[in-house]
Amino acid sequence: MLLAAMTYMVVFVAFVWDMASHSKTLGVQEQRARKRAEAAAESPQLVAAGASRGAGAASSSGGGSVSSREAAGSSVASEFRTSADNPARAVGEFEALNYRRDARRPAARVAVTLMVLAFALHAFAVISRGVAADRVPWANMYEFCSTGALVVSGVYLVTLAFKDLRFVGPMVSGLVLTMLCLATIAFPTPVSPLQPALQSYWLIIHVSIAVAASGIFTITFAMAVLQLLQSRREKRLAAGEESRMGFLRAVPNSVTLENFAFRLNSVGFVFWTFTLAAGAIWADQAWGRFWGWDTKEVWTFVVWTVYAAYMHARVTRGWNGNRSAWLAIAGYLCVVFNFTVVNTLFPGLHSYSGL
Repeated sequence: MLLAAMTYMVVFVAFVWDMASHSKTLGVQEQRARKRAEAAAESPQLVAAGASRGAGAASSSGGGSVSSREAAGSSVASEFRTSADNPARAVGEFEALNYRRDARRPAARVAVTLMVLAFALHAFAVISRGVAADRVPWANMYEFCSTGALVVSGVYLVTLAFKDLRFVGPMVSGLVLTMLCLATIAFPTPVSPLQPALQSYWLIIHVSIAVAASGIFTITFAMAVLQLLQSRREKRLAAGEESRMGFLRAVPNSVTLENFAFRLNSVGFVFWTFTLAAGAIWADQAWGRFWGWDTKEVWTFVVWTVYAAYMHARVTRGWNGNRSAWLAIAGYLCVVFNFTVVNTLFPGLHSYSGL
């Protein structure tokens, strides 16, 4: 587990390095494209004016140069404005998440390769824990946190095989590293046998689906944060202002982020719905009732309610843009609260933290 954490740290540094270098390259390309657009806008005016006009022609071309720069700037602004204000345009925007063969990003390749290595080390540590305990390795806070981090890493790598989500790499690797440190420092728990209530096959079904849903919500949380930052940058560019967040050049526009996160959240919501239903069935087998308003049960339902509101508001009420991102962030914060505060501070039938 220590080797995996150290490797994830190197992965985080490599992803950050790639984000900085790639955004700088894109910035240079944008400046060159803007200069070419200005030159193309100036050339017809220079030909029409002619060299015989002297100083008058020079002043006229200077004014044209200013207008051409404004036109070039407005074209860039209109591109962001159209992307942000017209969600229908996002139907064909998922091509922006495809890999580009002409993009040379050695730091990103190193980061992805090392993340595969970190995932292998991490999986070996989790499996070893399960073998040592002679059961599934998610019966207490330490095991749930370390296994959850493994699922986050695995879901990200699987998604990375289909879409270019390397721009989410710094946040995902950082969150995984944080979860491993939290498990090791805050929730150290020796191997111990299961409590009687946990000795059921529902432990495998219920908790594994909950961990998978949490892993998906972690990735969509990172995308929601990037969406808010990118939306703010787009508004500044649309207003003709400079943006200080140059690293967002390497991130797709906010609409693409929003729509892809919505697809992932749809899958995570289905998983969490199954988690809630499976938990009720398990509760009936263990305690003779489907629902008892235990603190863990209540907050599991709260998480489901927030993500249900997110799905409903975005589909039927047209809550696009920043409002949907804030709802997704609120849902993930409820997931974190349910996992940390509820498991450690609130007494109840689900007090399986092992601390």
